Amino acid sequence: MNPVTFTSLATDGKARTGMLFTPHGAVATPAFIPVGTRATVRAVDVRDLEAVGAGIVLANTYHLMLRPGTEVVAAHGGLHGFMAWDGPILTDSGGYQVFSLDPVIDEQGATFRSTYDGSEVRMTPEGSMRVQQELGADIVMAFDELVGLPAARPAVETAMERTLRWAERSRAAHTREDQALFGIVQGGTEADLRGHSARRTVEIGFPGYAIGGLAMGEAEADRGTAIDASVAELPDDAPRYVMGLGDTEGVLDAVARGCDMFDCVWPTRLARHGKVLAVGGDFSIRRSEHAGDTGPLDPDCGCFTCATHSRAYLRHLTMTRELLGFRLLTIHNLHYTLELMARARRAIGEQRFEEFRREVADRRA
Repeated sequence: MNPVTFTSLATDGKARTGMLFTPHGAVATPAFIPVGTRATVRAVDVRDLEAVGAGIVLANTYHLMLRPGTEVVAAHGGLHGFMAWDGPILTDSGGYQVFSLDPVIDEQGATFRSTYDGSEVRMTPEGSMRVQQELGADIVMAFDELVGLPAARPAVETAMERTLRWAERSRAAHTREDQALFGIVQGGTEADLRGHSARRTVEIGFPGYAIGGLAMGEAEADRGTAIDASVAELPDDAPRYVMGLGDTEGVLDAVARGCDMFDCVWPTRLARHGKVLAVGGDFSIRRSEHAGDTGPLDPDCGCFTCATHSRAYLRHLTMTRELLGFRLLTIHNLHYTLELMARARRAIGEQRFEEFRREVADRRA
């Protein structure tokens, strides 16, 4: 029996709602996963995450294996005890961080320099599995190789084929029975490579599948092509997870193409720079026009920040770089993103997802 299972509940075109069942609770999909890179979603605590409706959070394998080290996390019973978070947790494999550190790649794995002290670090599929099993998340990811886009087809194909071989090794090395290992589809924006990668990854066999290597600056149409080619080969009874995607329009487009899970630092990173996500269109709270505004960030929002504080106060906190400002804007942006997913789920259930998507676009125009 897989410790993580997925059930589709309703469809509207290719868009679908479902439930992802994990050892630490169920997650309604489509779902957005707040990113807690170092076992914390920046600027907020677990009570804030519960209040905004986060059903699942993500932590990062690469950063945690270096600091504080997996032995420290394991001494707390794993990430759930370390973070004091009782809900589901997903850990990525470290593949993206390896990519960003200009690694030397060979068939066995990747060698790169630590961002903390410059020491040499070696990561392999087996090593990633060991670390992720010690961290103890509900869902873990196979170790993959990705390439920056745009890229020449030979480089994309080479990385895709190596990812498939690493997926087999990841699956062989993963032995923890209370967590689920997801495979990752690669192939750049080449439809045939994406289709091939998806078919082969399904043949290896996983309870869930991620579509990796996107949301890296590619054209929207190319991303859609890659997602469509991947989804066409993925089973209906498994969740489909687009890694690194978190903007409003991009997520809703992927939902329309049949995807279920998304993660991104977008809402929290923007908050730390004073950028507000809003139903009526995103804006910067740093603009002088908000200096005397006694109204909320978004009159359509029901979050703690909008119910309690004015734009003028939030601008003051942001301009003076008070830590409270980071927390309050992060709460709002997370609430906006998670509520967007809840509204999408309702729209799919009511067979009006495309109408909902147009309404969102029109109001944000």
